Amino acid sequence: MLSIIEQIKQGQLWDFPGGIHPPENKKISNKTPITHAGIPDELVLPLKQHIGTKGDILVAVGDKVLKGQPLTKGGMSMSVPVHAPTSGVITAIEPRTTAHPSGLTDLCIVIQTDGNDTWGSQHKIPDYQEKESGELIDAIRFSGIAGLGGAGFPTGRKIQGSLGLAEILIINAAECEPYITADDRLMRDYAEDVIEGIRILRHILKPKMTIIGIEDNKPEAIKALEQCVTPDDNILIRVIPTKYPSGSSKQLVKILTGREVPTQSRSSAVGVIVQNVGTAFAVKRAIIDGEPLLERVVTLTGEAIKKRGNVFALLGTPISYLLDKYSYKADKKYPRVIIGGSLMGFTLPHPNVPITKITNCILAPKRRELPLYNHEMACIRCSACAEVCPSSLLPQQLQWYAKDEDFDKCEEYNLFDCIECGACAYVCPSEIPLVSYYRQAKAEIYARREEAANAERAKQRFEAKQARFERDKAAREERFKKAADTRRQEMADKGGDDAVAAAIARVKAKQAAATQETDKKPAVAAAIARAKAKQAEAAKAATTDAAPDNSEMAKLREERKRQARERKAAKMAEDAQSASVDATNTPQSSASGDEKKDAVAAAIARAKARKAAQQAQAGNSQDDAEPVSEAASTPADAAQPDDPKKAAVAAAIARAKARKAAQQAQAGNSQDDAEPVSEAASTPADAAQSDDPKKAAVADAITRAKARKAAQQSQAGNSQDDAEPVSEAASTPADAAQSDDPKKAAVAAAIARAKARKAAQQAQADSSLDDDEPASEAASTPADAAQSDDPKKAAVAAAIARAKARKAAQQAQTGSNHDDAELVSEAAPQAASTPADAAQPDDPKKAAVAAAIARAKARKAVQQAQADNGQDDAEPVSEAPSTPADAAQPDDPKKAAVAAAIARAKARKAAKEAQEKNEEK
Repeated sequence: MLSIIEQIKQGQLWDFPGGIHPPENKKISNKTPITHAGIPDELVLPLKQHIGTKGDILVAVGDKVLKGQPLTKGGMSMSVPVHAPTSGVITAIEPRTTAHPSGLTDLCIVIQTDGNDTWGSQHKIPDYQEKESGELIDAIRFSGIAGLGGAGFPTGRKIQGSLGLAEILIINAAECEPYITADDRLMRDYAEDVIEGIRILRHILKPKMTIIGIEDNKPEAIKALEQCVTPDDNILIRVIPTKYPSGSSKQLVKILTGREVPTQSRSSAVGVIVQNVGTAFAVKRAIIDGEPLLERVVTLTGEAIKKRGNVFALLGTPISYLLDKYSYKADKKYPRVIIGGSLMGFTLPHPNVPITKITNCILAPKRRELPLYNHEMACIRCSACAEVCPSSLLPQQLQWYAKDEDFDKCEEYNLFDCIECGACAYVCPSEIPLVSYYRQAKAEIYARREEAANAERAKQRFEAKQARFERDKAAREERFKKAADTRRQEMADKGGDDAVAAAIARVKAKQAAATQETDKKPAVAAAIARAKAKQAEAAKAATTDAAPDNSEMAKLREERKRQARERKAAKMAEDAQSASVDATNTPQSSASGDEKKDAVAAAIARAKARKAAQQAQAGNSQDDAEPVSEAASTPADAAQPDDPKKAAVAAAIARAKARKAAQQAQAGNSQDDAEPVSEAASTPADAAQSDDPKKAAVADAITRAKARKAAQQSQAGNSQDDAEPVSEAASTPADAAQSDDPKKAAVAAAIARAKARKAAQQAQADSSLDDDEPASEAASTPADAAQSDDPKKAAVAAAIARAKARKAAQQAQTGSNHDDAELVSEAAPQAASTPADAAQPDDPKKAAVAAAIARAKARKAVQQAQADNGQDDAEPVSEAPSTPADAAQPDDPKKAAVAAAIARAKARKAAKEAQEKNEEK
């Protein structure tokens, strides 16, 4: 099988898909030789005239420059410098409009030319064959040479990247674009220079074969080249058929070698390097003549230009200068200037755009010559664009994605394989400017890539900076550590202490202590909070246990007690009636006998009746006095503390004491009712003074023990005097109230109760018991209870008074021969003295003491009157007016009404008793 080189030597050619044959229109501009356009007054040199990056500016405004002097410096391989095309002065460095499809501005150096065209320094290499490839490549790069075929790829970078890879060197002389004849005239007029440039490239690259590819529509250029080529040059001139775009790099490689360049790759990937004819000419002038790239051949064509042809134009020359010099006459209806060919070129926004290294043609057509396709219509999907595409792309899909700005899809459909030949737009029946969409999409993708690259470089710089900081910090710490170790070693050698280490240790110890204290504080606070919570729970539990809400149970117990008392009173009444019947019958049965015996029997019967009545009255008065004294004293004492819980505790203790005292009193035969009453009145006051419920409970226990002992002592006695307990009840609370200390008050109360017990033992010898105390107590208790402003307490006192009235009525019915003189004698002095004495003092305690003295006097009078046989019926009369006088003292109308009702009931009972006694007599 023959190799590629052998096949090429035998004249074999290949073809590429697609392509078109538009009108060439080359003869209107290739008939005259190349001329020089001259030096304009002002040159505008963009810093970027190639593919790659800008160079660094080496001049400033106001500097004088010479021809060939570098204005910028390329710092990277993809950057080439810009030189001054002629001598002059830098007048500005500012943005100007450049030759780009976008019509945007770019930074440019503006030179005001002096017309002298004075050269600066030149570096010539006439014997280039003795130089190394690297030196020649540097000379090409420093000369600012970039691809003059239209792509603008830096020539030095392209050659350097192909060293050792290029088997075939192809010189592109096809120039397939319509209207453009710059390479054609260059090969005709400067064929020797072109061939010399090709020899320099062969010397640098050392390829196996060099091919000049030229279309068959340039016979004069073919002939000129063949005259300059020698057999030693190993250069093969290959004529190819005219077909657009055969001048494209990838398509030319396919035609001459049959090799296909991979997508997004260069021709060097298949061992081929392609250079333009104009580039070879520029290499020759840079190496041999020492001239950097200062000018290039530009085709001036189009029916709007009268003097059409090709000129050497200095880089930076304004297009307006060339148009004016070569007689440009704009079409009035269709003024348009195109830079480039009719297919790959683009319309300029205005003619003040400079010539750059990639500008090869200025086309000024008329309307009939090159119609303007400005009526874009919808795609009809004829597939003509896909058929003529030389890169085998799908122009329709690419246009859709570019229009929708779906750039990822554009890259997926190989947008960058498009060479922007314009064949698709040329054949589109809908007149869609497909190439314009592709250029915009490419520009956007390039911008995004550049932005991402800049961000990546910034990130790398930042990371490098941070790494440097870390290294500096580590080095600094290492130096400090070494210095500290050296210092410690020196101090240890000298026998001294390490002061720095000691200071650091002290600081650390302080910090640790502070941290420990800080850690302890929350723990201590938490412990205190827990202790307080436990205390609160214990207090709440104690309060709950001490004062439960048992009001309903208390009511039931009271009801049961009341029923028991009624049953007991009824039984005692029956016994008394039976006794009275016996006493009545005895005199009748013995009436026939001795009168003296009858009188004795009657006296005995009356004595028995009186004893039975006394016992009944003792039971009833004991039951009545306890609730009355409790109701009168407990609320008043419980009202003293501000805390309702403490008041409830005190009230409960008082009720418990009253119940126990009642049980103890029921066991006795003839026990005095005043001592429990006085104890119930004093003890709750003592208990209520204490704020601590535990102390109140202790006092309650002590009181119960004392009450039990008193009951045991009182059981042994027959009769007990009621005057001393009454006086004790009036005095003990007053003494206890004077002391602020609850313990002292409790001691005083205990002493008072001991004295009362001694007085009771002394009074046991007495045989008769006075019943006046319950009556006086019933009369005084409502008055004391009425002192309270609480309506509930008043209601309780009224209820107690009504209960006493009912019990008194039952007792009155059971009595048969009760002596009325005793009540009369007792009520008379009490009615005469007690209200008057009690009304004088303002203090209720003093009034109570005065009332007790009055009752004692009344009891003495009753004892003296007991010797008498006859009794007067004035007692109810005296009692009735006295009681209302005492009850009238309170200001509350309800209490007054209650007291009046009690008095009326007592009066009615007294009247009934008097009638019965009269009937008996």
